[in-house]
Amino acid sequence: MKKEKSNVKDKFLTILGTVMCIILIPVLIINITLIIKSYTHSDEVPSVGGYVPLIVLTDSMVPEIYSGDLIICHTAEPEEIKTGDVIAFFDPAGNGSSIVTHRVIEVLNENNEIEFRTQGDNNNTEDKLPVPADSLVGVYQTRIAGLGNVAMFMQSSTGLIVCVVLPIVLLVAYDMIRRRLYEKKKDDDNAALLAELEALRAEKAAQEKAE
Repeated sequence: MKKEKSNVKDKFLTILGTVMCIILIPVLIINITLIIKSYTHSDEVPSVGGYVPLIVLTDSMVPEIYSGDLIICHTAEPEEIKTGDVIAFFDPAGNGSSIVTHRVIEVLNENNEIEFRTQGDNNNTEDKLPVPADSLVGVYQTRIAGLGNVAMFMQSSTGLIVCVVLPIVLLVAYDMIRRRLYEKKKDDDNAALLAELEALRAEKAAQEKAE
């Protein structure tokens, strides 16, 4: 019975550790990749395999996209964009670093210079300035509802501790506990084997004495 409980505990810890690795390792790899790219290519939006994760801060694209969502855009050439596409772009009316995600309502092509007229689905008027081709970040692919809020939390000091430091500590603690349980089980098995050998020796000695 005790052995069965120990096996169940070992299986639970193994499954827990596997699940944590499956969740944490990709997240850490993606975060590290984005951080490295943000330093090595400071003039570009960090991407992974051409996919750009962005956090939505306004409701200008409701009901397609909501504030707090994490959206995934894919890099594209200006020539590939057509009317009706939802694109992410550096806001021509902004500070040069703010990114907006709106729908293309018209593609302009004058003197081989492509520009896009855009408008938020939830806005009554189109954006004031057309978007130059070199301001294009990517084409909207999909959204993960509410994950943007989680991502912003992870960027805070508390979030860094909860989502990065704490999981690493838990993984290390899990590995230490697993090793100790393994060593304890190994010692118990050895002790049981020695006890069984001693019992066999004693039984044999008793038989020889009786003869």
